[in-house]
Amino acid sequence: MNNMLGKDKVLSLLGLAARSRNVVSGGFATEQAVKSDKACLVIIAEDASGNTRKKYSNMCEFYQVPYAYHGTKEVLGHSMGREERSVLAVTDKGFADSIQKHLVDSE
Repeated sequence: MNNMLGKDKVLSLLGLAARSRNVVSGGFATEQAVKSDKACLVIIAEDASGNTRKKYSNMCEFYQVPYAYHGTKEVLGHSMGREERSVLAVTDKGFADSIQKHLVDSE
């Protein structure tokens, strides 16, 4: 495991959430989760394209889903044992609340 994951509580929580099947990732799946009211929190990679950032931040605001910019595409994907991911949605309220708490702490 690289150093970034060790120190970053948000990423370790994402990994746990992914292993317990409480995360959907990738554009299409994230969009479906937001629109079907399953997403509790959306994470957008800091290095996602401007278009991607705008699309998902606007969508989250419209559907009133909390969202945050965190990590790079590579780090987000790696935290879930996948390829690069620009966006992902946490579908479990408990995980989402924990992750949001750590997002605030890390700012």
